[in-house]
This record gives sequence, C-alpha cells and structure tokens, in this order.
Amino acid sequence: MAGKGREANYELLRVLAMVMVVAMHFLERSDSLLALDEPFGGVRLTGSLLEAFCLVAVNVYVLIAGYFGVRGRFRVSKAAGLLCQIWFYALLVPAALTLAGVSTEASRLGIYGLIQYLFPIETEHYWFATSYFMLYLLTPVLNTAVRNMPKKRLQVTLACLFILFCGIKSISPVVFAFDKYGYDLAWFVCVYLLAAYLGLYGWDLFEKRGWLIYGASSLMSFGVSASMWALAGKSDSFRYYFTVPFHYNYVLCLLGAVGLFYGFSRISVKEGAGAGLIRRLGGLCFGVYLLHEHIDLRFLWYEWIKGLINPGNKEGMPFFLWELICCVVILFGAGIFIDWIRSMLFAGVRRILGKTVLFEKIRKLDEA
Repeated sequence: MAGKGREANYELLRVLAMVMVVAMHFLERSDSLLALDEPFGGVRLTGSLLEAFCLVAVNVYVLIAGYFGVRGRFRVSKAAGLLCQIWFYALLVPAALTLAGVSTEASRLGIYGLIQYLFPIETEHYWFATSYFMLYLLTPVLNTAVRNMPKKRLQVTLACLFILFCGIKSISPVVFAFDKYGYDLAWFVCVYLLAAYLGLYGWDLFEKRGWLIYGASSLMSFGVSASMWALAGKSDSFRYYFTVPFHYNYVLCLLGAVGLFYGFSRISVKEGAGAGLIRRLGGLCFGVYLLHEHIDLRFLWYEWIKGLINPGNKEGMPFFLWELICCVVILFGAGIFIDWIRSMLFAGVRRILGKTVLFEKIRKLDEA
C-alpha cells in the first residue's frame, strides 16, 4: 500500500514481520507454546517467550500500510493485482498437490472445497488476506476522513475506537461476543487509522523510545500470560485471560507493534544493492504467507519439514531451535522464490495485455 519510493528500513521491517509470522505458525504447529493442562517445560517456555516478541507482526504490517497509505492514493490496478496474487496461490497450490498425489480440500469436500479456491476472500481462505484486501478497498474513505478531520477530533475518534476494541477487552476477565481477538477487518481499520495519524502527526514518546517500548511490552505480555498459566491451575477464573496477551488487539501487543515500528524508523539503510534487495524482498514476502498458510498446506508443511530435518522425532531445546530455524528458512525462501516467479509471470501478462481495452480502463480509473 505504500506505493513507489518505499523506504528500505520499513521494507526491512516488513520482511522481519513476515519472518515473525512464519515463526509464530511454527510454534503453533509444533506445539511449542505454554498450554493449559499441559506440563511446564523449557521448550514451551522459550516458545511462548518468542511468541510474545513475534506477535506484533500482524499489527506492524497494517501500521506500515496506514503510515504510508494516508499519503498515497487508491489504485484499482493495485487492488486487482492483490486479488490476482491471492488467486494465484489459492488455485496453484491445489493443482500442484493434485499432480503430486496429495489430498486437497477439493478432493475431500468436492464443490465445497473448490469454493474456497475460487472465492478466497469471501470464504476467508486466508483470514489475513481477506481483511487486508478489504482494508485496501476502504482506504479512499479512511484517507479522506483522516486528512480532513481536525487533529483533536481524530484523537477523540481514535481514543473511542481503542477503548472499545482494545482497552476494555484487555482487562476483562470474560470473553465478549463482540471481540474477534483482532482477527478481523474492524481491528485492521483501527490500526490503519492509528498509523495514518502517526504518518500525519507523529508521536514523540514512541519516536524516542520505540525499542524500549517494544521490548518492555513483549516481556510484560509474556509475564502476564505465564502468570495466568500458573494461576489457572488454582482457579478456572484465569483460564480465559491466559490467552488474552496473545490476541492482536491486546493493549501490550499494540504498544509493542508501535514501538517496533518506531524503532525501525531510526534505522538507516545505505542506498545501494543492499537497499534494493530489501525493497525487492519486501514486495515479495506477502507470497510467503499465501504459500504456507494455504488451506491445503497449513497443517502439512511442519510434518514434511520435520520428516526431513528430524526424522527421529527427537525432542529437547537443540532440536526445537534446529526445527525453528529450518522451518523459517525453508518456508521464507520457498515463498520468496515462488512469488518472484509469480511477479515475473504477472509482468509478462501486463506487457502482453497492456494495450487491451480492460487494461486501458483500469489505467483511466487509476488516473481519475
């Protein structure tokens, strides 16, 4: 959403955020997190600590979009390109798996499985991609509102939204039916508006202490969750709140994301080949998510990779760290490579069809 002229330090943050997303999915798939009614162990403790530092990734991704998006403009071609990118993976993965003789949702569920490939947005095939795509469609409205609202009114609006979507749930001992834990468009809109505000007015407190706030928020989030895990064994009243620090709309998760964002704002990346590579990786890393979180792959890749790197199913901290590193490197590398191929194919299609009526109409809409 940032458009052209992307700043390399924020693209590096985008890459790091995607690495964090892959790491979080590994921790979940490998059952390496503190869990109620499960024994305490070093691997689970380490996994939950890593999770606390990685959980900011989703909010960071939206913060980057809003921070730069408020100064950009909506383009129909970008929306169409994003949708085609999602379709590319939604349709390519089951086709490849079918050729390899691996069962897919379509083979198991027939038309009901096929629908998830053809309508990935409507079926929330990827929950993040659905919310992210819908958020982009809303950016003309959101940007217009933010640009034309007085600063004070925008502050009041943001305060009300975050009390409703973040503040109350962060201290509530019971779950609300209204609360979707930050896995929805409504929360993305809140974070986008906050990022737009930061893009226009900044926030001195975070600009000077971003790294400190990120580290402190992550450690506090882990501390709260670990404390609730210990207390849950004594009273069921703490069982729900044990999960709250790992919701995207938890107050410490949001503060940590803003802190990390501003921490990277103070990083200087020298222009040159390195900066160009970072920008290229930043533009491709969304494909990493679309590949490994495909509905036909999300519950398979861990067992596949583990079978290659730890066939003896050995346990312990060294093997946990080995699996973590290998899964992140393999999934990120494969995602970047496949999305690079996709980008080449899409560029070829644009060259071939660039002068067709459809593309001319899209260009006129972009210019309108």
